[in-house]
Amino acid sequence: MKVSRDLREVTKSNKTVLTVGTFDGVHKGHHLLLDILIEKAKKSGGRSLVITFDPHPRQVVVKGGDIKLLTTTGEKLRIFEKLGIDEVFVINFTLEFSEFDAETFFSKYIIDGTGIEEIIVGYDHRFGRGRTGDENFIRQLADKHGFKVTYVEAVMRNQINISSTQVRKLLSEGNVKGAAEMLGRDYEIFGEVVHGDKRGRELGYPTANLECDSENKLLPANGVYAVMVELDDKVYKGMLNVGRRPTFNLKDLAVEVHLLGFSGEDLYGKNLRVKFIERIRGEMRFIAKSDLIIQLEKDKTSALELLKDL
Repeated sequence: MKVSRDLREVTKSNKTVLTVGTFDGVHKGHHLLLDILIEKAKKSGGRSLVITFDPHPRQVVVKGGDIKLLTTTGEKLRIFEKLGIDEVFVINFTLEFSEFDAETFFSKYIIDGTGIEEIIVGYDHRFGRGRTGDENFIRQLADKHGFKVTYVEAVMRNQINISSTQVRKLLSEGNVKGAAEMLGRDYEIFGEVVHGDKRGRELGYPTANLECDSENKLLPANGVYAVMVELDDKVYKGMLNVGRRPTFNLKDLAVEVHLLGFSGEDLYGKNLRVKFIERIRGEMRFIAKSDLIIQLEKDKTSALELLKDL
């Protein structure tokens, strides 16, 4: 898969079938659109092109736009490649870029920049300053320039449109299982093991203190989760805590994972890939360490039960 970050690097062809969007999360709704994109490109003997943005537009145009990401750009690219996309153009989204009106953007980046045979568009997609690039606008340009337009309807879950916003909502509630149903895969975080305060070891549950590879990555609600962890091409069952550890009167948010059955060397400096399977409980404060240890035993039992078939 070719990845371009400059318009001059993008392959220009009148056999291009493309789509444009942020694609945060690359959820089931996105998957349907991308599957249609790939199928149409193959049928026409052309290539599939995804145009996306980095950073997330809301981080640039929204005051205090500290939106947390479901997928970093690196994660999105890995998913696109796995799906079979031919090329991805990552546009550097700046304040200057955000001032382009819909016609300027479409003319410069799509018609002149890539060539186009067909565009695949999500049901709610708009673009350009003021989000004026709607369905009517695109169809008018299609008539003028002679390309095709395919609109893709929403994918539903429990009578709710699957969207990045809905996935964020579920994760903010700790509902990682519901989020996985919308994503079509388990929600993941990636990170490096860094030195912590070793409190887990003192409690008989040594944990790897995880520093996520992006400070903008969304973490599920505070609490304890049953997880699957990839380490050096091996997969371990585990339980993970997201929280501020109120039992120890700490305030900084920490992500700590205990690998069940792991007895290897220190993990410092190792990279972990963590898949959230199900939430065990919310964050709790314990008066005595002994109470916490008893709860950790219960958490371990719950985690093993939830992960027994994985």
